[in-house]
Amino acid sequence: MLMPWRLFLCQMALNIFYHIAKASLCLGGQDIFATVRENSPTGEFIANLSINGDPGASSIRLCLTGENADWFYLEGRTIRLNSSFSRILDREVLGSVLIAALTCYEDDIIRSRYRIMLEILNENDNMPYFLEETIQPRYISELLTVNSMVFTVKARDGDGDTITYMTDKSTADASYFKIDLPNSGMVILDKPLDYETKTQLQVVIFAVETNTKEKYSTSATVTVNVLDGDDQYPQFQPCAPVYEDGDHNICTNPVYSVNITEAEEDAVLYFSPGPIHAEDGDKDILTPLVYSILSGNDNGRFTIDSKTGEISLRQRVENRLLTPSIRLRIMAAQVNDPKKYSVATALVHVVSKNRFPPIFNKTIYKGFLIESSSPATLVTTYGNQVLVVQAIDRDFRDGINPKIHYTMQPLTGSNKLYHITQDGIVIAKTDRLRAFDRHILEVIATDEESGETAHASVDIEVLQRGQPVPRSPFGEERLFGEMNAGMAGGIVVLVLIVTVTVLCLFLWLAKRRRERRDPADRGAVALGKNPNVEASSPISPRHVL
Repeated sequence: MLMPWRLFLCQMALNIFYHIAKASLCLGGQDIFATVRENSPTGEFIANLSINGDPGASSIRLCLTGENADWFYLEGRTIRLNSSFSRILDREVLGSVLIAALTCYEDDIIRSRYRIMLEILNENDNMPYFLEETIQPRYISELLTVNSMVFTVKARDGDGDTITYMTDKSTADASYFKIDLPNSGMVILDKPLDYETKTQLQVVIFAVETNTKEKYSTSATVTVNVLDGDDQYPQFQPCAPVYEDGDHNICTNPVYSVNITEAEEDAVLYFSPGPIHAEDGDKDILTPLVYSILSGNDNGRFTIDSKTGEISLRQRVENRLLTPSIRLRIMAAQVNDPKKYSVATALVHVVSKNRFPPIFNKTIYKGFLIESSSPATLVTTYGNQVLVVQAIDRDFRDGINPKIHYTMQPLTGSNKLYHITQDGIVIAKTDRLRAFDRHILEVIATDEESGETAHASVDIEVLQRGQPVPRSPFGEERLFGEMNAGMAGGIVVLVLIVTVTVLCLFLWLAKRRRERRDPADRGAVALGKNPNVEASSPISPRHVL
C-alpha cells in the first residue's frame, strides 16, 4: 500500500505528462522559407506544416498574423497563396519578400510561433518606358559642333532589367545622330546642322532589354528644333539659284541695270531688277546691313544710302559716246560683323534721250484659228498669213526697238490660252478651244528703257474644221471665198442670163412705144422738127426740095 505522499507524487507526474503530451501537438514545426513566382494564381502551394498535431482533429488552433498575413491561407497543414483576379501578386508593388507569422494555440494558450518568409521570384512582365522629361522637344543651335552631346534619354524597366539604347537608322534624319555608349542614353551629333536647310529634325530612339529572353523594347520620337546661328553671309535679292540639292540651294547675286541720258542729274536711279536690296543669309536673325560703293563711283558721280541701298546720280555724263556705260560695285555688310559681306554689280547705261513712244500700226488685229486637237498653233490673219503684232518706235531708223517687251492680258475668259512671243507672234493652245469661240486680248508693248507703253487689241475667232480663213476683211469677198469654184461659176452664169433678159425686155418695150405714136408726130419727126413746136407760116413750095 502506497503512502499518501507517494500517491500524490504519482498523481502530479501523470498530470505533468498529460500536459506535456498535449503541448507537443504544437511542437515539431519550424520556420518556413519558401519561394513563389509573381503573378501566381490563387491557391498556389507555399509549404506544408510539420507540427505534431492535426488542426482538424485536436484541440489546437493555428492563426496567421503579421503584415502580409492576408496573402496566405491554411488548408489543413498546408499554406497556400491568397491572391485573386483583382489582387495579383506583383513583385514590383509588394517587394521581393512577404513576411508573416504562424501561431499555434492550445486551449487558447500560445504554445508555439513560427516565421513565414516567402520570396517572390521575378517574372519579365514589364515593358521598358522612357522618362517623359528626357524625351521632350529640344532646341539647339546650328553652330553646335559634330561629336557634341545633343541630349540624354533615360528609360526604366519595372523588372530591373538592363537597358540599352539605339537610334532608328531608317528614319529620314537618322544620319544627324548617333549613340556611342549604348548604356548611357547620350545622343551625339553626327552631322553638321544647317538652319537654312532644315529647321526641325526628328530622331527615333529604342530602349531594349538585353538580359532577358523576351528582349522587350520601347521607342520614343524626340523632336530637335534647330536655332539659327550667325553663319551666313548677306545675299542680294532676287537671288538667282544656280544649284539645288533638296532643301539646299546655292544662288548668285543679280546684276542690276538702269538707263540714263546725258541730260540727267540729281535723280534717283531705279534699277532692274530692283530695288537694290540685300538680306542677311540667316533668315531667323536678319542682322541689319550697311551699303557702300566699292568702285566705279567716278569722283562722286553717284551716292548711295547706307541703310536702304538707294543710288542717286549727282553729276551728269557729259558725253555718252565716251562713257557709254558705268560699272558700280556695291557692297552690303553686316553692321555687327563687317567681315560678313557680299558684293553685287550695278550697270548704268548712258543712252540717247527718248523722243517718240512706241505705237502699234493698228488698234485692232484680227486673228483666226481652225479647230484642232493640236496642243499649240500659231494664230493667223486674213489670207492665212501668220499674225504678227508689232509696235513701231520712231527713235530707231528701221522702227524696230530691241528693248520692246510684249505682254498679253485677256479681256475675256481666255486666261492661259494664249501666249505672245517677243517677236509679236501669238500662240494658242488649240486643244482647249472650240469652234465659234471668240476671244479679245489686249497686247501691251513696253519700252524697257523709257518705260513707255503702247496698247492694241487682238480679236481671235475660232473656225470650224475645214472652214478656210477669210482672204480679206470685206464680207462679200469672204462670202465668195467660202464657196467652191462650181457654185461661184453657176452664180456668174445666172447673173448674165438675168442681165440679157432684162436688156431684151427693155428694147421690146421701147419699140412698142414708138409704134403707138400719132402719124403727125411721125411726120414732124421725119421733117426734123419737134412735134411740140408750132409753125409760124405756111411753107412755100419753093422751099421744098
